[in-house]
Amino acid sequence: MSEEAQGREQVHNRIAMLRAERGVSRRRLAEALGVHYQTIGYLERGEYSPSLFVALRIAEYFDVPVEVVFSLTEFPRLGAGERSA
Repeated sequence: MSEEAQGREQVHNRIAMLRAERGVSRRRLAEALGVHYQTIGYLERGEYSPSLFVALRIAEYFDVPVEVVFSLTEFPRLGAGERSA
């Protein structure tokens, strides 16, 4: 598979940001989801795409819509774009 095709199939996520913002460790999130803590690292780095079940469980854990956590396109960097007054 070409590098371009692989890039199109990547799932981007905000797991690390949500964890940091809420003070949740990889191990704590993994335990809540019933996965190995290293799986959380793989997900955060984009080395692994979650199953639909795991994606929905992560969204449920953080109490946000799944689209807040996962996207097929890169999320804008924090602080990018216009600032609100």
